Amino acid sequence: MSIQQTDVLYTAVATAENGRDGRVATDDGKLDVVVNPPKEMGGSGAGTNPEQLFAAGYSACFQGALGVVARQEQADISGSTVTAKVGIGKNDDGFGLVVEISAEIPNVDADTAKGLLEKAHQVCPYSKATRGNITVTLV
Repeated sequence: MSIQQTDVLYTAVATAENGRDGRVATDDGKLDVVVNPPKEMGGSGAGTNPEQLFAAGYSACFQGALGVVARQEQADISGSTVTAKVGIGKNDDGFGLVVEISAEIPNVDADTAKGLLEKAHQVCPYSKATRGNITVTLV
C-alpha cells in the first residue's frame, strides 16, 4: 500500500550533476560526493557510484527493519550487521539491478535469523519499493 503525500514524515533531497560521472549532493550539505562509474564499467572508479549509495541506503534501512521485527519477536540482535550487495548488469532494455541481502546475527540460531530476515524483508521500505521490480535474494 502506498502512502499519500500528506503522510510523508521526511523528504530527502539530492541533486546530481553530470549523472554517473559527476557529483551528488543533498540540499542540507550532509552528503556531497564525487560519483564515477566503476572500473568494471569502463570508468575511473575514483569516486563512489550509485550502486554503492543504493547498497548503503538499503543495508541501513534493512537493519532498521530488522530491529523493528526483532523487538516484536523479542529477539536479541545486538551486534548484528546487514550487508547489501547491489549488482548492475545489462538486460533486455539497457541495465538492471540485482540485490543480495545478508546478515550476521550472533545471538540467535540460524532458523531464527532466517525468519527475522524474511520478516524484515516484508517491512523494509526499500524491499517494498523494489518488490516485483528487481531480484532481491536473502542469504
